[in-house]
Amino acid sequence: MKTASFLTILASATAILPAAASAQAAPTTVEPMVPAAGTVLDVTAEGRTTRVPDLATIRAGVVSQSPTAAAALTDNAQRMAKVLDALKRAGVAPRDVATSNVQLSPQYRYADNQPPVITGYQATNTVSIRFRDVAKSGTILDALVAQGANQIDGPNLTIDKPDAALDEARTDAIAQAKRRADLYAKAAGLRVLRIVSIAESGQDTGGPAQPMFMARAAMAKDSTQIAPGEKDVTVTLSVRFLLN
Repeated sequence: MKTASFLTILASATAILPAAASAQAAPTTVEPMVPAAGTVLDVTAEGRTTRVPDLATIRAGVVSQSPTAAAALTDNAQRMAKVLDALKRAGVAPRDVATSNVQLSPQYRYADNQPPVITGYQATNTVSIRFRDVAKSGTILDALVAQGANQIDGPNLTIDKPDAALDEARTDAIAQAKRRADLYAKAAGLRVLRIVSIAESGQDTGGPAQPMFMARAAMAKDSTQIAPGEKDVTVTLSVRFLLN
């Protein structure tokens, strides 16, 4: 009797297990990316808007040459101090000035069939400067040259806060995708039911612009001029439509 009771209880427990397992493994319903009915249309569209660059980044440096390494570094440090003071007087914030390169290298004289001979040393100190008022950047460059800066690279013109422009480009991309979907649907004798999915596949805030950079001649009275122009801001979307 004890054995029979134990087998009965074991059989009952075993019968319950599949039902519990089935309840735990109940699948959830997920809508497929490709609908079961209708025609799927994939469209890639690029939205676009324009902005005037409001941030200029320029690299300005001092190059010094002297017979000894110590003399080259000393001269370079003194001249760079004047350049940094000029930036401060011009109202450039400390957070917008950063050292980008410091270098000391020997200078050689080469002759045929002879080892190179060190003739002196060259010290270079370069800072990266961000100008938040692009219109004033040319005038500040002239002041830097007057204080000893003899190496200038740039400017690179960019958009400081591109989020609003990117949102405009995204809105334009959706409009372009819808227009194209309507065109395809009409040509195929169908109509657009809805958007199935949207994926952003790329964005471009223009990258460094190619500005008009006119360096001042030695005896010219006019200051350096920088024309910012306009930059295209683009967003590329991949949009899937359902047609019927």
